[in-house]
Amino acid sequence: MFPLGARSGIKARGGYGENCAVILSQNICNSNHDHGQGIIFYEDRNFQGRSYETSSDCADMNSYLSRCHSCRVESGCFMVYDRPNYMGNQYFARRGEYSDYQRMGMSDCIRSCRMIPMHRGQFRMRIYERENFGGQMHELMDDCDNMMDRYRMSDCQSCNVMDGHWLMYEQPNYRGRMMYLRPGEYRSFRDMGFSGMRFMSMRRIMDSCY
Repeated sequence: MFPLGARSGIKARGGYGENCAVILSQNICNSNHDHGQGIIFYEDRNFQGRSYETSSDCADMNSYLSRCHSCRVESGCFMVYDRPNYMGNQYFARRGEYSDYQRMGMSDCIRSCRMIPMHRGQFRMRIYERENFGGQMHELMDDCDNMMDRYRMSDCQSCNVMDGHWLMYEQPNYRGRMMYLRPGEYRSFRDMGFSGMRFMSMRRIMDSCY
């Protein structure tokens, strides 16, 4: 896999993973904050065809476009999904151009999106070894690049996000498929469509990324 800036057809100021996103370096988030949020979706690759612009969540892109093969984030941060209702493969998109949905790790075209609001303040999340908050429990307030090394925890199947917005990854060091988590209780990742998938690292979505 290649860093986001090195991928043909994707121009952005940083990424947050690999496959469904790409590796984030420690310094990619700059200090230029955009307080507005906006993303434009296009029917075809390379920003061609009909377009749809939004600054909020969209559960089903088919209401506006028959297909979506590229997008441009004007400001803010968004999660895009290849299935309606915020399901399927997920990709963290911050300000930049994304000319081909397949290079974003999408198995189908973009079908839904969530706007990620900026969070200032503390971050806090409890992770659990088993579903329904069972087994080992650990509380995080910062990034964790390897859950096994830090907590000797080989699996994470539920969590409770108290503060902030987070990304969880299936591999250590913020790689592989990902899942966006906002404040709330997540009793079963399996029931959310992540059956057979282990999450091994997690990262905060900081306000400096906007």
